[in-house]
Amino acid sequence: MTDRQLVHVIDDEESVRRGASFFLATSGYAVRTWDSGAGFLKEVRHVENGCVLLDIGMPEMDGLEVQQALNARGVTMPVIMLTGHGDIAMAVKAMKAGAVDFLEKPFETDALEDAIRRAFARLAAENRVMERAADAEAVIGVLSEREREVLEGLAQGYPNKTIAYHLGISPRTVEVHRANIMAKLQTRSLSGALRIAFAAGMGETRA
Repeated sequence: MTDRQLVHVIDDEESVRRGASFFLATSGYAVRTWDSGAGFLKEVRHVENGCVLLDIGMPEMDGLEVQQALNARGVTMPVIMLTGHGDIAMAVKAMKAGAVDFLEKPFETDALEDAIRRAFARLAAENRVMERAADAEAVIGVLSEREREVLEGLAQGYPNKTIAYHLGISPRTVEVHRANIMAKLQTRSLSGALRIAFAAGMGETRA
């Protein structure tokens, strides 16, 4: 384990892995290299979190396929794509799939360093969101099951009467639950309760 930010370099060309590793190491990053995307995917659940420098044109699995596999597995490490071929269609597809940037080889070191800074800024933002969600889940844990149901209805944007109808209770009972929810969540306003609900992932889909 190291205090330095980690970059995973995935490229089937040894010269690219060696050159990128040297530049990144001298720029203060920790580096781990992989000669195939398939090899990285086999170990991804056990590797240290970081950003991924991913080559498009690799045998067995190309970079876009690796990116799709990472997305499908819920791996949120930010990806920077590298290619030796200036293919606009590939660039668009990679960016739509969430790539931080798309750099042509041989890449300019300033452009690479800028992309890596943005990748780690995205990673930090995602970590903060996850921490807030975990905190919100813990806070919401003080609510009863019925209070959670009422809060979910509020997060869906439903009025008291609609929530009452769905839960088979009276609108007055919904009002009582709302008051209890705000007291338990230690907020004076409905908007404060909703911020906690949204941070915990409530209200994302209509019932």
